[in-house]
Amino acid sequence: MSQKAAEAAYTLDQGCVEDMRLAFERRRNLVVKLAKEIEGLEVNVPEGAFYLFPKCSSFFGKHTDGYVINNATDLAMYLLEVGHVATVSGDAFGDPECIRFSYATSDDNLREAMKRIKETLAKLV
Repeated sequence: MSQKAAEAAYTLDQGCVEDMRLAFERRRNLVVKLAKEIEGLEVNVPEGAFYLFPKCSSFFGKHTDGYVINNATDLAMYLLEVGHVATVSGDAFGDPECIRFSYATSDDNLREAMKRIKETLAKLV
């Protein structure tokens, strides 16, 4: 079966691959633009994968409503519990000053998630 799949990958039209590449490039550009609008995030432009990995350490030491942000794990939990957006602490990827956002979803979901992240982070003092 895998030989037939490989043969198909080499011989059939690859237009769908280009369509997906363009969709992920559009999503990446959207998330980067929206993340750059969030004061306190240092945003890089990913060149591969489908994750944004901004530096978020400017939020360490901030607090609100019983939440104290000491590290990226605290920030990820705060975003989940208050903003209802799932992220992953950069600790899991070797950079404890960062947080990871996936952009493997629809443009509408990304806009809503980034809106929630921005509003939730704005509550921290």
